Amino acid sequence: MEVASDGLEQSWWANMPHELLREVLLRIESSEATWPPRRSVVACAGVCRAWRLIVKEIVKPLQLSSNITFPISLKQPGPREHLLQCFIRRNSGSQTYYLFLSLSSALADDGKFLLAARKFRRPTCTDYIISLAADDMSKESSAYVGKLRSNFLGTKFTIYDSQLPHARAKITKCPSTKLVDPKQVSPRVPTGNYPVAHISYELNVLGSRGPRRMHCVMDAIPASAIEPGGVAPSQTGFSVSNIDTSFPLFQTNSTRLENSIPGHQSNKEDDVLVLRNKAARWHEQLQCWCLNFNGRVTIASVKNFQLAALPENGPAGPQEDEVILQFGKVGKDLFTMDYRYPISAFQAFAICLSSFATTVACE
Repeated sequence: MEVASDGLEQSWWANMPHELLREVLLRIESSEATWPPRRSVVACAGVCRAWRLIVKEIVKPLQLSSNITFPISLKQPGPREHLLQCFIRRNSGSQTYYLFLSLSSALADDGKFLLAARKFRRPTCTDYIISLAADDMSKESSAYVGKLRSNFLGTKFTIYDSQLPHARAKITKCPSTKLVDPKQVSPRVPTGNYPVAHISYELNVLGSRGPRRMHCVMDAIPASAIEPGGVAPSQTGFSVSNIDTSFPLFQTNSTRLENSIPGHQSNKEDDVLVLRNKAARWHEQLQCWCLNFNGRVTIASVKNFQLAALPENGPAGPQEDEVILQFGKVGKDLFTMDYRYPISAFQAFAICLSSFATTVACE
C-alpha cells in the first residue's frame, strides 16, 4: 500500500495544470533570490520530474541572474555586471579550505557553503583536491569536481576539471601503466582530469619580499570572452563515468585537452584568455604595497592579488582593465574571494588556492 500511496502522491504533484505550476514556481524563484531562502527553489526542483524541468527552465544562468542555485552553477561563468562576493576559511591544522558565498556586505558572515579543498603533499608535487562536500575530499568521491596541482617548487600550477569544460572540447588519451581494481572505483564517480588553466608565479631571484607576479592562462576560455558579446564556455550538468567492470583489472588512461595551451609551453596565448595580476603601488606613508580592493581587504599580505586580462605590453583597454578575480586577507584564517564573468567559482577557488601554496622562490 505504501508503494501505491507514494505513486499517487507523485501523480498529484506532477499532474498540476502546467500554467498554474509555472506561475507558482516563477513567483517562488523571483521572491527567493538570496540564500538561505533560495533553498526553496532547489526543493521545488526535487519534487518530481515535471517540477524539475520547469525550474531548470525558469532559473536564469548565473552570468545573468547573479544567483548561485544548483551545484553546476559553480562550474559556470560568474555575473557579467559585477563581482560576486565570496570568502575562504582556512583550517591550518587540517590543511583544509572552505569556500562560502557571502550573504551580506559584511566581510565575515555565516555564508553559504560552496566548495572545499584539502592539501595533499606528494614526493614531487602538491595536490589540492576540490570537492562539493565539506567532509569528503577524496578523488574517489562522487563529490570530486577537480584539483589543483603544483610543481615541486610551488611556482607553476595546473587546474584540472573532472569533466570537459564544454561539449566541443576534444581530448586525447595517453595509456598509463597503472592498474586499478574496479571495486575501488564507484561507477558514478567522474574520473577525468582535464587541464583547464595554468598558473605561474615569477621567480624572485633577488630575494626581496614584495608583491608576487602571477600569470594565468585559462585554456578553456577564449580571449574574445571579455569583449562585448563575447561568450565563455559553460557546463550544463555533471557527467558520470561509465566504467567497464567486466575485468578484474583494467588499464587507466590519462586524458588531456587536445587544444590545451600551457602558459609556459606555448606561444598561442592570443587564442585564450590570459590573466595577469595588477601592479601594486608603494605607499610612502604606510610603507607597504597597496591595491584598491574597495574595502574588501583589510590586512596586508603577499597573498593578496587582483587579476585582470591585462596585455603583456602597452596600455589596457576598458574591458582589459576590469578586475575579474580579487583575493585578500581579512583575518588570520579568513580571506575574501570576489570573481566575475568569464571565470567560474571553481576556477576562481583553484586560482586562490595557488596563493596559499608555499612559494618561497616567488616572495
